[in-house]
Amino acid sequence: MSSRTPRVAVLKGGLSAEREVSLVSGAACAAALRDAGYEAVEIDAGRDLAAALDACAPDVVFNALHGRWGEDGCVQGLLELMGLPYTHSGVLASALAMDKPRAKQAFAAAGVPVAEGVVAARADVARAHVMPPPYVVKPINEGSSVGVVVVGEGANAPPALGPDAPDMLLVERYAPGRELTVAVMGGRPLAVTDIVPTAGWYDYAAKYAAGGSRHVVPADIPDAVADACLDHAARAHAAVGCRGVSRTDFRWDEARGVDGLIALELNTQPGMTPTSLVPEQAAHVGLSFVDLCRWIVEDASCGR
Repeated sequence: MSSRTPRVAVLKGGLSAEREVSLVSGAACAAALRDAGYEAVEIDAGRDLAAALDACAPDVVFNALHGRWGEDGCVQGLLELMGLPYTHSGVLASALAMDKPRAKQAFAAAGVPVAEGVVAARADVARAHVMPPPYVVKPINEGSSVGVVVVGEGANAPPALGPDAPDMLLVERYAPGRELTVAVMGGRPLAVTDIVPTAGWYDYAAKYAAGGSRHVVPADIPDAVADACLDHAARAHAAVGCRGVSRTDFRWDEARGVDGLIALELNTQPGMTPTSLVPEQAAHVGLSFVDLCRWIVEDASCGR
């Protein structure tokens, strides 16, 4: 970076179903970066993104996009082509983590437990049960529980899929238990958070609506389970090839002890408001939101 105040382009919004969440993350990160002494320029990432970045001429790009196009390697490829250092994971890791079936293969190869699952055509999923209930149907490449359908035990009919359901879906054995999550920062797992929805399961509303859930950090769980969570998250981060910050989500069946722990997915660009899960874990280990955002910018790179 030059001797002048470093200019950071903060990408937010975007084109995915997670646009509204990204707008909040981006605004929060931009404010924190200004407090850290950077010149932060907020860019609502659309199809004119390359022109917007040319006009901005940033020293580094803070990618606060969530979901498809911003988190799946597409924007990362553009930034590589433009030669701009950017935060979070690179092209391959971003694409791999967003492709849930392939990410699960990488997890399993690294010794991280995953749920039994199968990729099936939408027509087949809607026609009949592709596995005995209970199971979960989810898009292959969306985040924030967008499009997820839970089919309960004893369900007589297959799920009613919405008109926007993709052609191919991931169907997984339902993993009962508590929602746990671990942030990994530069390869170091930070803590385990127990996510307690106020009602139902941890869906989109529970994630983002006011009062939708409460977070317990560190989680009140046995040491062996906490250690396993931390180890699995670090393994998943490395297996996918992540850099910067990631967050791995788990379900834990208390009745089965450590054997009841299942990794659900890895997020290469997790939510980044001051009350999001990753900043909460950073605060738990003594890192403020401003310092976390500063670290993420200083970790930015291009071509690796």
